[in-house]
Amino acid sequence: MALFMTLTPAVAAEEEGGGVDLQAILWGHVKDSYEWHITDIGETPLVIHLPVIVHGSTGWHVFMSNEIEEEPIESGKLKGYKEAGKGTGLYIAPAGSLYENRIVEVAADGTETRPFDISITKSVVVLFIDAILLLLCVLIPARWCRRHKADDPAPKGFVGFMNMFITYVYDDIIEPALGKEAPKYAPYLLTCFFFIFIANVMGIMPFPPGGGNLTGNITITFFLAVCTLLVTNFSGTKHYWKDIFWPEVPWWLKAPVPLMPVIEVFGIFTKPLALMVRLFANMLAGHAIAIALTCIIFIMASMGAFACGAMTVFSVMLSIFMMLLEVLVCFIQAMVFTMLSAVFISMARIHPHEAAE
Repeated sequence: MALFMTLTPAVAAEEEGGGVDLQAILWGHVKDSYEWHITDIGETPLVIHLPVIVHGSTGWHVFMSNEIEEEPIESGKLKGYKEAGKGTGLYIAPAGSLYENRIVEVAADGTETRPFDISITKSVVVLFIDAILLLLCVLIPARWCRRHKADDPAPKGFVGFMNMFITYVYDDIIEPALGKEAPKYAPYLLTCFFFIFIANVMGIMPFPPGGGNLTGNITITFFLAVCTLLVTNFSGTKHYWKDIFWPEVPWWLKAPVPLMPVIEVFGIFTKPLALMVRLFANMLAGHAIAIALTCIIFIMASMGAFACGAMTVFSVMLSIFMMLLEVLVCFIQAMVFTMLSAVFISMARIHPHEAAE
């Protein structure tokens, strides 16, 4: 419902201009922004304005996003730009620009340069919210465990649910892959699982504090993949590195042309790359499908009342089904990321006697 309320004014404006620009509506909702647009009440937008913090050629500038002009400039080299912060010399780059919808400095010749930008954007706010929820999911059960003995009755409610959830992830995902070394890497892997799961679930909520497309932002999945890359390779044994730089294959595959070592080194980076792309693509696709199904209603509106009414019922029913399916995808993607991370770490922890077996 909230998604419908949010899209209605945007789609109506597109229809007045001749047709619905589905691509513009889609990217406008899944991309990061300097403000958090919740919905429109009549013609009044309900927006959470966020702090903008940038450092450019004229020093530091701190202002709220409501100081960014809504109407683009229509003259000179700045045509199409919007002023960001009065008197700062900063602008919002227009569509089609190299830094589209980001804050830039524009030189006299019209070239754009990006200032150092540490603004509290929508994705950053969502990241803080998800991190707080993750801490609550960890600290509340941990507090219960510190106050009770192992032979006490099992906890109930939220603590009991989290105890069951954590036990499942550890026993069925982490321990089968890592064996006796599971306790050493369980904190990292459990953190990955619950952070991704919380971010995924919060992303499909149609109202704040949910609605942020965090795991559909490739910078977030890139950071998670880099963490797995570092943990995996810093945990690598001597035998692991030997298998990379001097694998047990025919000598002509290693010298004089180091074909297999090059392939193995390349594989170090392709494994976390697969983690990054898989999580990003699946979660972005879920948001894209939800918005596309809603936009179908407005696209069919021009074909008559009967077609619009029939397609509205079909779109709403299909949207409900896809949202339920997306909840399952939220869990599956968290599980796959954690499971593959555990497998990659176990491959790096191999010892000579294990390799011989």
